[in-house]
Amino acid sequence: MVQKYGGSSLSQTERLRRVSERVAATHRAGRRTVVVVSARGDTTDELLELVEEVGGRHAARRAPREIDQLLATGEYASAALLALALERLGVPAVSLTGAQAGIRVVGRHGEGVIDSIDTGRVRRCLDEELVVVVGGFQGLNDAGDVVTLGRGGSDTTAVALAAALDAGSCEIYTDVDGVYTADPRLVESARKLPRVAADVMVEMAFSGAKVLHSRSAELAAAKGVELHVRSSLVDREGTVVSGGDTSLLETGSAITAITSDTDVARILVHCKGRSDPASEILALLAGNAVPADLVARSGLQEDEFRMGFTVRHSDVARIEEPLESAVAPFDGGISVDTEVAKVSLIGMGLLNRPEYLARLTTVLSGAGIGTSWISSSQLRVSVIVPRHEHVRALRLLHAEFGLGADVLV
Repeated sequence: MVQKYGGSSLSQTERLRRVSERVAATHRAGRRTVVVVSARGDTTDELLELVEEVGGRHAARRAPREIDQLLATGEYASAALLALALERLGVPAVSLTGAQAGIRVVGRHGEGVIDSIDTGRVRRCLDEELVVVVGGFQGLNDAGDVVTLGRGGSDTTAVALAAALDAGSCEIYTDVDGVYTADPRLVESARKLPRVAADVMVEMAFSGAKVLHSRSAELAAAKGVELHVRSSLVDREGTVVSGGDTSLLETGSAITAITSDTDVARILVHCKGRSDPASEILALLAGNAVPADLVARSGLQEDEFRMGFTVRHSDVARIEEPLESAVAPFDGGISVDTEVAKVSLIGMGLLNRPEYLARLTTVLSGAGIGTSWISSSQLRVSVIVPRHEHVRALRLLHAEFGLGADVLV
């Protein structure tokens, strides 16, 4: 059994105790148990505030190795504290860092990718009937340095360990009790989904659903790891993420959920003449591990080059200056709009149902919410809306597609 507990699940002593009792019960039931933990509560944010206080505003850019060294301590502390709590309950446990658990990482500091896992030590500990508590979010590179995995890294650690250990399934415990048709904190009528297809979950996570990180969902889908998303605060059934959904008939709704994402910035690049710096722009984004969405560009025969795309708002500071430098030789410039959000329909076979896009635009325009930069695929239809309107757009679309009803229409 591989379980993962998020920072909110460990934030208070009482919550930490509750988690230790849950893990202890799993162990006493005869399950060989590996637990992956995040930093407690707001620890990571507090450490980042210290970084700026001690190292200055651009410390993360100047010294990314030191930032990773520091941030990883949050997960180390969580792992050790949970192991201590388990020992107090009479359950033998050992805490391991990512490196001690055999996790090898490649890539840049702050955006590492798990390359391999040597499970030897973890398996030996399990053979000794120990509960193994692993600090998530980090591993070791070939130079012997700690490299963190970026946002959602502990989810990815848990799924990767489940795959490497042939666990088959992985329980993700958070402060919500499953995957919903929309963020229940924003949409009161949001309904918990008992089961979600893995590929649909990937799109939901990428499009703003906070319950799982997109990289962990992608890895689970690729490795066939079944995910169980549950609350660490209450004992109730959650959501199973696996395989495909064979229950959908062609006459039923193809929409599984509506998501919104405010960590979005819209970037427009323009160059005079018929220059074509598209390859340089995309290579720059790739080199900085920045995914681009809703990409569109002008035709090769047009008199001016224009290219638009969205990125994470949190990535703008890292790429804004390099982008400006990249297009300057082409007599170009960029403009950045951070007052936007992305709202998405998530489901199956959406390209075969063009009426859904029509309904989306009709509902939002009828409510006076402007849309732009539409993108569609079989699994997702996304539009850009003004940031201050994203909650209203989310609620309108959730109602339009009947996601809060007992029977979808």
